Amino acid sequence: MRFLLDDQSYVAMRQRKDHTPDCYARPGEYLHHIYVEGVKYDVARAIMEGLKEAQAKNDAEAIQHLKLHKDQLDLLVAQQQQKGGLTGVRLLGDPPPVDGGTAPLKNTFFPHAPKTVEETGLNRTLLQEMILRVVYNRGRLTGVDVSQSLGLSFELVGPVMVGMRQQDLLDVAGQKGIGDAGYEYVLKPPRGQRAVEDALKKTEYSGPAPVSFKACVEAVKAQTIKNVVVTRRTVRQAFSDLVVSEAVLNEIGPAINSGASMFLFGFPGNGKTSVAERITRLMGDDVYIPYAVDAGGQIIKVYDAIVHELSKKSDDAFDPSAPAQRELDKRWARIKRPVVIVGGELILPMLDLTYNEVGKFYEAPFQMKANGGIFMIDDFGRQQVRAMDLLNRWIVPLEKKYDYLTTVSGTKLEIPFDQLLIFSTNLDPNQLADEAFLRRIKFKIEIGDPDEIQWRKIWELVCTTRKVEYDEKGIDYLVAKWYKPYHRPFRMCHPRDILDQMISIAKYNMESVTFTPDLIDAGCATYFVSQEKRDFGAKVRLD
Repeated sequence: MRFLLDDQSYVAMRQRKDHTPDCYARPGEYLHHIYVEGVKYDVARAIMEGLKEAQAKNDAEAIQHLKLHKDQLDLLVAQQQQKGGLTGVRLLGDPPPVDGGTAPLKNTFFPHAPKTVEETGLNRTLLQEMILRVVYNRGRLTGVDVSQSLGLSFELVGPVMVGMRQQDLLDVAGQKGIGDAGYEYVLKPPRGQRAVEDALKKTEYSGPAPVSFKACVEAVKAQTIKNVVVTRRTVRQAFSDLVVSEAVLNEIGPAINSGASMFLFGFPGNGKTSVAERITRLMGDDVYIPYAVDAGGQIIKVYDAIVHELSKKSDDAFDPSAPAQRELDKRWARIKRPVVIVGGELILPMLDLTYNEVGKFYEAPFQMKANGGIFMIDDFGRQQVRAMDLLNRWIVPLEKKYDYLTTVSGTKLEIPFDQLLIFSTNLDPNQLADEAFLRRIKFKIEIGDPDEIQWRKIWELVCTTRKVEYDEKGIDYLVAKWYKPYHRPFRMCHPRDILDQMISIAKYNMESVTFTPDLIDAGCATYFVSQEKRDFGAKVRLD
């Protein structure tokens, strides 16, 4: 806590009109806080005046709030008196932050390339079977080609292939280049062909060699989102391209720091999905994930090109002080912290291991792919599965921070549940979940409609993005004709959507995009549905 003692701060607080609800004892009443460059301060004079006013009104709630502030202020004043008095002292309590609040999380985890079979965490038999499948699928390959396919060095794979030659599993059919690395390998009949048939019966997975399940778990823990710390300043910076109220940002920031879960609710079209996507900007550096995991001989594919975005940064950017000669284990992919978003298509089987009966390997579920990032369930309550069944699925992961996955053989795997779980809905949360479950979701944040000032600012941002000249009078016309007569609420998505309608119509009319009444009317007429009730002779059930 920080208390400002000077009258200038009190005057500045009274002159400002942009105070957030948490600056008052109750929204709009007993103002006693001020934000300066994203830092919150208590104004001592405002506290004393507010307390006198509350006592005069016998306002018990406000008295209790302001009295606690006064007691804390009195304690700091007494401590300062013992240190030498209040002369020249303007601030009591915590000093202002000096780091600028822009220290992103640095990921120090680095998967080093293994030098021996033992360091891979895999047994030699599994590695031999991987080699057999690569040669079978791709034909005549050099030792270097095989090692690159597995994401391992030739220094490690080469001796294994020499042993396979001695077992009559592989044969040298030619040579490209100089040395053992240039030998071209093929399957050697009959033992090689029988061995690859046995390997294909176990799994047809062919790609980078898996990492051990233990290594995967350790990597998740080392790159945990629990280490993420954000401040008002960093949150403002991340959301600079969105128009979001200060009150909402003040709720989102602590939710990110908790690394727990949040419930975003409110009317559709107000940017709940956009909020979730920008949270990843605050989650620090990239992370490493394995392409695949070996869990007791079962292969689980983790990397998903649709969900995961490969980082373009160099690996040395993680830790500039690291030795230059270190070598990355190519079985790991460096990605931006994942953002996994699912909607109405989500069903319960998608949250467990998916077994590929043809390839005989598993696909990791969404929550395993989202570790170290965000897992967002959008349009919650509109899934093909009952909302309560879906909520019950998350009780253990939310409480214990781990989840259980089951293989087709019945084996249970305990995996970390290290992600920011976000439920997003335009339904009333009280209709979707009971008190017991809502208790487990730590932060419930309402994303409300923008006011007209915010809505117009969104118009300005959208026009700048679309390279269309903003016209204040055109917006006045839009509000007067298409909003006020219908008591239509402002939505954050309307500026973008309506302008896109206008752009499409202008292209059709072979004219430039301007805020003419004709273009505005045409755009709104095809965007908004008439509120007049009409009967087209058919009905649909929405329940």
